[in-house]
Amino acid sequence: MGSLSDNSVVRGIGKVFQFIDKVMMRLEEFILSFSIILISIMIVGNVVAREVFSSGAFYFAYEVSKFAIIIATFMGIAYAARKGRHISMSAFYDFAPMKVRKVMMIVINAVTAIVMFVMAYYTYNFVLFEYNTGAITTSLEVPRYLMAVFIPIGFVTAGIQYIRNTFVNFTAKAKDKVYLGIDAVDYNDQREKELKMEDISI
Repeated sequence: MGSLSDNSVVRGIGKVFQFIDKVMMRLEEFILSFSIILISIMIVGNVVAREVFSSGAFYFAYEVSKFAIIIATFMGIAYAARKGRHISMSAFYDFAPMKVRKVMMIVINAVTAIVMFVMAYYTYNFVLFEYNTGAITTSLEVPRYLMAVFIPIGFVTAGIQYIRNTFVNFTAKAKDKVYLGIDAVDYNDQREKELKMEDISI
């Protein structure tokens, strides 16, 4: 009886974490999409206002675009890690057998997670420095540290995601495949699966 209740508690906790994970993914997608749209609006609006109407109405375009680029870049690290979309040098990796690729991916993700947390520490100190200087931006006259605050946040979320990418390769679902990210199976395993399906269809 006790084991059944324990299992239900574990399942309940698992569902809660899955829900939080989905919310975080949707939030990341919204932030990235909004940032890219905002950059486009600022650039196009500034060009139209300046060249067509000879107006300086979009005098803040550079600062807003810079802010959006920072958000898109550093908040996008974790999302790209989740989807296994980061650029990689895979010459040796692609030719390695599955077990070797799995070990390599675990080591790569673990080391990258450490690097992300180290970068988060240094960029957090940078944000504190900006905060203590009290500097403001030229056009919008907002505190400059607000532009930098998303940098350590992005590194922390990326570090957490790389830890998840590390541990997913120890789970049962990764028994016969390698995961580049939580939601991304290694393209080598996908290619092997496609080739096997071709053989069956023939």
